[in-house]
Amino acid sequence: MATTLYEQLEKRILLLDGGFGTMVQGYGLQEEDYRGERFGDWPVQLKGCNDLLVLTRPDVVREIHEKYLAAGADIIETDSFNANAVSLADYGLEGCAYEIARAAAGVARAAADAFTARNPLKPRFVAGSIGPTNRTLSMSADVNDPAARDITFAEMCAAYREQVRGLLDGGADLLLIETVFDTLNAKAALAAVDDECRTRGIRTPVMISGTLSDASGRTLSGQTVEAFYASVAHARPLSVGLNCAYGAKQLLPYLERLAAVAETRISTHPNAGLPNIMGGYDETPAMFAADCAEYMRRGLVDIIGGCCGTTPEHIFELAKIAGDYAPRRLPAPRHITVLSGLEPLRIVPEANFVNIGERTNVAGSAKFARLIREGDYDEALTVARAQVDAGAQLVDVCMDDGLIDGPQAMRHFLNLMASEPEIARVPVMIDSSKWEVLEAGLQVVQGKSVVNSISLKEGEGTFLERAAAIRRYGAAAVVMLFDERGQADTYARKIEVAERAYRLLTEAGFPPEEIVFDPNVLAVATGIEAHDRYALDFIEATRWIKEHLPHAKVSGGVSNLSFAFRGNNAVREAMHSVFLYHAIAAGMDMGIVNPQLLQVYSDIEPALLERVEDVVLCRRADAAERLIDYAQHLRTDTAAEGAAHEEAWRTRPLPERIEYALLRGVTDHIETDTLEAYRELGDPMQVIDRLLMRAMARVGELFGQGKMFLPQVVKSARVMKRAVGVLTPYIEQNAAGRNSAGKVIVATVKGDVHDIGKNIVAVVMACNGYEIRDLGVMVEAQRIVDEAAAWGADAICLSGLITPSLDEMIHVVEEAERRSLHIPFIIGGATTSDLHTAVKIAPCTAAPVIHSRDASENNRILAALLGPDREIYVAGVQARQQRLRDDYLRRERLRNLIPVADARRNRRPRPASQIAPAAHTGRLVFPDFDIADVEPFIDWNFFFPAWGLKGRCPDLFDHPERGDEARKLFDDAQALLHRIADERLLTLQGVVGIYPAVSRGDDILLTDAKGRRHTLPMLRNQTRGAENLCLSDFIADRRDGATDYIGAFALTAGIGLQELCDKFRSEGDDYSAIMAKLLADRLTEAFAEVVHSFVRRQMWGYETAEAPTPQQVIAGEYRGRRMAFGYPASPDHSLKREIFDLLAVEQTTRMRLTENWMISPGEALCGLFFSDARYFSVGQIDAEQLRDYAERRGLAVETVEKIIPNNV
Repeated sequence: MATTLYEQLEKRILLLDGGFGTMVQGYGLQEEDYRGERFGDWPVQLKGCNDLLVLTRPDVVREIHEKYLAAGADIIETDSFNANAVSLADYGLEGCAYEIARAAAGVARAAADAFTARNPLKPRFVAGSIGPTNRTLSMSADVNDPAARDITFAEMCAAYREQVRGLLDGGADLLLIETVFDTLNAKAALAAVDDECRTRGIRTPVMISGTLSDASGRTLSGQTVEAFYASVAHARPLSVGLNCAYGAKQLLPYLERLAAVAETRISTHPNAGLPNIMGGYDETPAMFAADCAEYMRRGLVDIIGGCCGTTPEHIFELAKIAGDYAPRRLPAPRHITVLSGLEPLRIVPEANFVNIGERTNVAGSAKFARLIREGDYDEALTVARAQVDAGAQLVDVCMDDGLIDGPQAMRHFLNLMASEPEIARVPVMIDSSKWEVLEAGLQVVQGKSVVNSISLKEGEGTFLERAAAIRRYGAAAVVMLFDERGQADTYARKIEVAERAYRLLTEAGFPPEEIVFDPNVLAVATGIEAHDRYALDFIEATRWIKEHLPHAKVSGGVSNLSFAFRGNNAVREAMHSVFLYHAIAAGMDMGIVNPQLLQVYSDIEPALLERVEDVVLCRRADAAERLIDYAQHLRTDTAAEGAAHEEAWRTRPLPERIEYALLRGVTDHIETDTLEAYRELGDPMQVIDRLLMRAMARVGELFGQGKMFLPQVVKSARVMKRAVGVLTPYIEQNAAGRNSAGKVIVATVKGDVHDIGKNIVAVVMACNGYEIRDLGVMVEAQRIVDEAAAWGADAICLSGLITPSLDEMIHVVEEAERRSLHIPFIIGGATTSDLHTAVKIAPCTAAPVIHSRDASENNRILAALLGPDREIYVAGVQARQQRLRDDYLRRERLRNLIPVADARRNRRPRPASQIAPAAHTGRLVFPDFDIADVEPFIDWNFFFPAWGLKGRCPDLFDHPERGDEARKLFDDAQALLHRIADERLLTLQGVVGIYPAVSRGDDILLTDAKGRRHTLPMLRNQTRGAENLCLSDFIADRRDGATDYIGAFALTAGIGLQELCDKFRSEGDDYSAIMAKLLADRLTEAFAEVVHSFVRRQMWGYETAEAPTPQQVIAGEYRGRRMAFGYPASPDHSLKREIFDLLAVEQTTRMRLTENWMISPGEALCGLFFSDARYFSVGQIDAEQLRDYAERRGLAVETVEKIIPNNV
């Protein structure tokens, strides 16, 4: 079947099925359905274990498969997402993993075969679904122990292999490792697939699909799309793709990034849009297919389907259009060496040289070795961080020391590095002479690492065996030039061993671009004549390798070169720089270097440079003696390694130091700074509330913006824990003798492993006198209720970060209500909201259920819930929640659109009696408008928010905190504005016109000066209960026989802006460049107001009373409206082309319109003037109006959908 699968992919895009869980929910299955007869007495609740349905309700599973097949799916996924021992352990079903996986494949196989038999020309395939499990190999679930892991690679691999065995035995054609949030989990699954397939002597196609977790566009474990691909590409999968988390529209840029690097086919199965505030999905099948069509149009995908919220109807819509597009063309192999940590590292000639940090090597750093032996891993981490800060692009980690447990130390330290995003962003070089240490490291690194090293020293068999294992783990390999005869120490021996190793590896299928030769950098100037050519032989061997062994890379340990000059840093730095200068020129790609022992080549003192080059290039027989003699006269830096220099941030004020430490996750000094803050403020709670919580609020804000990702937040939480820990004795001292404020249960609900927010909440509540029982993460509803009842808890705090947690919270509250446990619930977490709590959770119980926005709010809520005015507080909360429910239901009812025909029947055309005759028709050009006439009309209210200063003018200037800064900013703006005017740095240009016009339905028909008719189609609002307005309603209907008028405009204040900004930036003045851009934006709006005033009074002539003041103009206190294209009432940007042509804008001004209807310069406006109109929003339109509008515009429906994506 695999051959047929590949053949089909050559011909067409294949369709994957849609959401399985979505379909199961529609069946309304109950606990007894999940149990069946076999599991009737099972001791735990089984509802929600969808995988079990293949044993207890195979008829339902088969029917779901058949619905997707009938809709057109080519590939159906087995109901086995969690069919592994790790995930099934939650239900006590780990012993059934193989059976469930096999049954799942069998049910799908039968359904697929039946449909293939009906139409052999459209074969159907079964993909064995393999989910990520509920454990993570790359992250710790314990904020206090970032190196801890709940499961080992071997255990994860064993669980996956059992699942793979069942899926293959059940008849799966291919395997789909999907929803990958932790790449190391996926690598364990890939290893399991490889092991099982090798045992069977087969090669099974594998699809790999990752999921992005937040606004940063990274996986939950922190990897970028490019780093994720690099980490799994070694498996040579059928496809790599993305699924879940995002809707099709939001996923597009990330698929484009994946397509830019992937040399495999690409798959995707996005959600039906983003989850709404209630945790559901609103994207209709037509909307979903329209967004997915863009993937196909751009040639990005080979396999496409749906995930959460999608149904057979969604797949049917895809089936209708997939045949119109060709699958993505596979690129030719690029043979680019790509490693990865959280981010990719491309080793290409343009990169010049990759610097490998060497100080995390127990053999090369006495300080690091001491720290590891003493177990001071936190301090050891600072060594790694310092290397990255100093420019290391790879970090070499070596634990080869007789007093160290190498495998354990390697695992522990690499796990710690993974928790430090600033370090983990770069790849790791796992360095050891012991295979067990190398393998221990390979099992804990999620990115694409490089192993240092393997060699032919133990013969070809061991060499190839270890190379295959390295390939299995997805790493590159450093090949030391050793063989059975020993070290290759001459040029001839180096190229001999390199050629042999390269041939063996490439013949065995090892990618040549993942072979990194180390030709052995050996010490020179030792006084031994045989050593004199060591550096030169390395350089010449490097040149030979690059010329004769295609795509291979060259590395080396540079510090070895200067071993004879230990203690003389000046000479060592010069030797390293000179060596690298020549080795890089010969083709050396990377090297293990201490960045702090490098000198700029051109800065080396000439006499020293000459002597060092003599040694490195072996230019004279007495080179070593001359360098040794010269070195004795040099002043050397004898400072001890690790001499501490306080970072610049340590000089900042105390609050800034604390915020810096929390934002960066820097543990150094946090205890000292926290105690200093306590001495200043005199109250530990003041330190928490005023300093620590404010900083953590900033962390949360940045995380929400996608500017921090989860590993960084974990790191910040660890710093927070330390800070609170040092305050704990003082908190306890203050609380001594005080009664408990109350007992509170805290838990992250089942299905969710996130606990950062929960931990912070627990700390803050404990600091406020509450007794806390923290149940941890992934906590089942039954346990939460059991613990609360047994302990006599006064409140339960539920936390969750992912959308499925919302449903689980409902389940917890329902369980408490079922057992008549009426204690308050506090709901918190990123996906929670006041609305969801009010609409979905609170109605499930008679007890109060209250949403909390952050940790500090919990204390206020608890104080009110447990205080004397509890009843008043609860009544207020419930009244507010009832209003939220009423508003929500009202909005839901109004969401429905009415048919466009009905909306048009609501049309009220402008009466002829209201027509304002135009005094002058035709066009008027403003080639260079005076800024002085525009300046009074600037609306400064939109200026200050762009700088982060909120408030209305002029009240903002008197604000006690922001007033001074606002005044300074305003003064700077005025100064630059006057300079722009005086020096004519910006030119204001515009064109306006007034033309006879009438309306015809939803079209506006205008006649230009030459009598030519122009049609401007408009869109109509279809919202039920709204006025269903259209801009054509404000122009007299042609059937009335009267002639109305309409204005058109295009104008800018941005001519010269680009040059001005470039000038400022070239002078290093980014502040003025930003200021100029914002002023041009404000001037453009003001210019539009001035021109509109001119049109009303001079051209159209209907405004005859006293001219409104600038303040009245800014407030819109005049007759008439200007409607710019792209705004809510006229969302179609492409109509700018009609106006540009009508007004001859490009012939009379320097404004230009791009093919995407963007005006250059960007500070420009284009639209229509109406003598009588009001603002409104078109909002959503239905498919009928979309087709009609496309026909009136003369465009394809697909084109219009791209033009107005927010309205369809």
